[in-house]
Amino acid sequence: MSKPPTSNDTASGAATIGGAVRVAAFGGFGTLFDFQGAVRACPGLAAEQAGALAALWQAKQFEYAWLSTLSQRSTDFWHITGEALDHAMGVLGLGSLLLRTRLMQMMLHLPPFADAAAGMAAVRAAGLQAAILSNASSTMLISAAKAIGMFERFDALLPAEEAQVFKPHPDAYQLIARRFRESPEHVLYVGASAWDVAGAVRAGFRAVWLNRTGAQAEHPWAPPAAEIRALSELPALLPAPAATPTAAA
Repeated sequence: MSKPPTSNDTASGAATIGGAVRVAAFGGFGTLFDFQGAVRACPGLAAEQAGALAALWQAKQFEYAWLSTLSQRSTDFWHITGEALDHAMGVLGLGSLLLRTRLMQMMLHLPPFADAAAGMAAVRAAGLQAAILSNASSTMLISAAKAIGMFERFDALLPAEEAQVFKPHPDAYQLIARRFRESPEHVLYVGASAWDVAGAVRAGFRAVWLNRTGAQAEHPWAPPAAEIRALSELPALLPAPAATPTAAA
């Protein structure tokens, strides 16, 4: 395992972070795809129900994925997502089969965050290759990327299941390094979950925490190289776009 970066800059003071970066990799849910917003917009759910359901469902997704990794259970994230949803709906007393079907189909068409396109544009302007690394299954990831019109903007869509583990296991993050044949220090990883960022740091990557909600910092043993509140702040961390050569007079 590579030695994790130890800097802990803010976006305004980390303009050199991208100096040796050649690849930018993004998490999926919460980073590019607005899972919480999609649940809130689902027909048949009151606002209070939607918030509680989204929080519990997402928490159980992570719990069941990590339990599957630790117990060496062979499954995919689509199945885990259904199990987590069944538990969350049961706890909240939501027994509608129609609602379950809507929510599962929603996972294939999650809306993007408003700043997702700008973040991708900054990555491309900096001349970096781009990827998504997600616990989502291959089908979920491809469908979600196509749904937001970004499928062709990425050089790779990497489901963690290809490593037969789920994030934050280090083997999941190494999929990025292997796909692009780059050492971890040349990869910038952007994630919206503190645990995801910590996993990337421990795997040796330069990691940026996209702290959309202003949450309390966690995991001081694996600090991010920088913290931002929106993807619109990402350009300050990337190499300056190459100048376009002008024709001689």
